[in-house]
Amino acid sequence: MTEFIRLPPQGLAQAQAEARPGIDRTALAEALRDYHRSLGTLEAETQALLDRLAHPASRVVVTGQQAGVLTGPAYSVHKAADAALLARSLDREEAPVIAVYWIASQDHDAAEVASTTLLDMSERLHHLVLDVPEGQPIGRIAWREEWTAQIRQVLAEFDAPAEYRAAVSQHIEQALSGGGSYADVFARLIHGLLARAGLLVLDPMFPALARLMAPALRRELEHPLASSEKIEDAASRLQRAGFEPQLRRPAGATNLFVEEEDGQRRLLRFDGKRFESGTRVYSRDELLALLEADPSRLTPAAGLRPAVQDTLLPTLAFVVGPGEIAYGAQLREVYELHGLHQPLLWPRLSVTWLEPNVTRIVRRLGTTAAQVQADPEGVLGRALAAERQAGAVSAERLQAIQEQLQALTGELAALDPTLEGAAAKTRLRTTARIAHLQDLAVRALARAENERSGQLTRLKKHLLPNGVPQEREMNFLTFLLKHGEAPLQMLLNLTPGWSGELEIP
Repeated sequence: MTEFIRLPPQGLAQAQAEARPGIDRTALAEALRDYHRSLGTLEAETQALLDRLAHPASRVVVTGQQAGVLTGPAYSVHKAADAALLARSLDREEAPVIAVYWIASQDHDAAEVASTTLLDMSERLHHLVLDVPEGQPIGRIAWREEWTAQIRQVLAEFDAPAEYRAAVSQHIEQALSGGGSYADVFARLIHGLLARAGLLVLDPMFPALARLMAPALRRELEHPLASSEKIEDAASRLQRAGFEPQLRRPAGATNLFVEEEDGQRRLLRFDGKRFESGTRVYSRDELLALLEADPSRLTPAAGLRPAVQDTLLPTLAFVVGPGEIAYGAQLREVYELHGLHQPLLWPRLSVTWLEPNVTRIVRRLGTTAAQVQADPEGVLGRALAAERQAGAVSAERLQAIQEQLQALTGELAALDPTLEGAAAKTRLRTTARIAHLQDLAVRALARAENERSGQLTRLKKHLLPNGVPQEREMNFLTFLLKHGEAPLQMLLNLTPGWSGELEIP
């Protein structure tokens, strides 16, 4: 994949050795200082991080995510922790490395940020859904008192040790009390969790920060289809190499959005002479004037955002999930349009949390959380069949049948070679049907056991809440509400890029 991604994860030393001139680190640190002051998070530890960011040789490990309610799915926090861990491992006095969390406040997909899931001690799933308006950048949406009331209601009903619930509730109340936008509340929550680990939060819609990114957007306006052409060229090369591209740019689509007077964020298209958003037409000069007056109203699409991010930041590494790595495979040449080298893409750490009651079940079944997530009924059913020595559903029994039918096929072919093809087809159909019946029997065992003990339901709630793998659905605060600070400390004791299952004691 080095044809598509400049540096592999093992290229960390090369990424660290590369210089990032041309970044006004003093202006960046001051803009971030103003941002944290506006959030109410300009504490001593934040001041110290900003002072180090202003160092002329500083570098950044950046990650980011949409501003999900109550921090969103667990991987939003996992990414933030990984950025802090990686920055800590690379940090040197003469060349500071700072972790930055880029809040996707420009994003306008309400469905991505409006809901989250928590699981309490009574095994009740709490699915919190807020009525977030569609189409507007999350950073423009003012936080509503009704959302605060919904969150307080969930916390009031959440069964957890009083001490831990009180601590998490206090953390949430501090984030809510500052008001501001939907993204501001998210920023305070992430800051409260990980500022002590060395993480700075960043909102690209904050005026002073948006102003620093304006030159990159101005360059994009000068050649508005160039980045789209590079993305499409990479898509074609990926397809020829046997991969499915994640990004496509239709004819005329730029990588720029405009926030219009009605508050809606709309993609700009370019016909070679003028731009249009679907509601109105713009000249280049009009968009340049808008950029000058309020740079936060012109924002990058997914195909441009990483490059714009790295015109602002002296990025050493970008901590990304699997989907973002797939995007990154199409963006190497987009960076070059802006005079940049694509930074190292660091695959984020991944954690599946096992609470004590689930650890006991998983151990008894002799399985893993990943195997349960892939096939919960099959895992439980096969374990029960093995316990009961139910040979009828064993792989060994199926293998024996296959061998007998194979031998029979050979014997029939020896008698009449014209029968070999029909016999082979019959063998394949028969073994496939028997395997299907075995699978049905295994799943019936699992359902019967679940009716008796609820084990399958418990495993699914913990590891596949709402049918989605835990890390992509369960809110990280679930674990702090039930187990205190231990899960956060466990997370921050991992090595950068770690992947696996963690048992909460």
